Amino acid sequence: MRFIVDGMLGSLARWLRILGQEVVYDKTRNDNALLNRAIKDKMILLTRDEELCQRATAKRVTKLLVTELREEERIAQVAKRFRLSLEVDMAKTRCPECGKDLRKTPRSEISHKVPAKSLALYEEFWECKNPECAKVYWIGGHWRQITSTLAKAKKIMETIQDTC
Repeated sequence: MRFIVDGMLGSLARWLRILGQEVVYDKTRNDNALLNRAIKDKMILLTRDEELCQRATAKRVTKLLVTELREEERIAQVAKRFRLSLEVDMAKTRCPECGKDLRKTPRSEISHKVPAKSLALYEEFWECKNPECAKVYWIGGHWRQITSTLAKAKKIMETIQDTC
């Protein structure tokens, strides 16, 4: 699936990328540009804007009005509607920043980009393939928060109602 996300859902875009989804997010795009891109590239529109959702309906764009407030609720709402797995698979995870693919990278190639303490503590690293981004990721201390948020999303997924 391919998603296009409005400017109010940047954090959700990051989560979907972590879950391996292709997501276009540009907070500077106006509603017309979002709709045109969704139509042109057959993308699913995720929005918090009711008017935009109605316009998408009129143009027969697949969409979801994201009504939930907390991040884990938003993740659950999208996962339920589009039957997404809430498991992180680093082979499919995309760069949370730019959305490009990641590649597993030997420690020796990224040692200049990672804090020495992290190099000493962790074995596996992934680098964004986009040379303009080239961010490096590893399963570090923040991983507990990621798994906790996804566990909460799994628990509440069944209580979320689809809208729009």
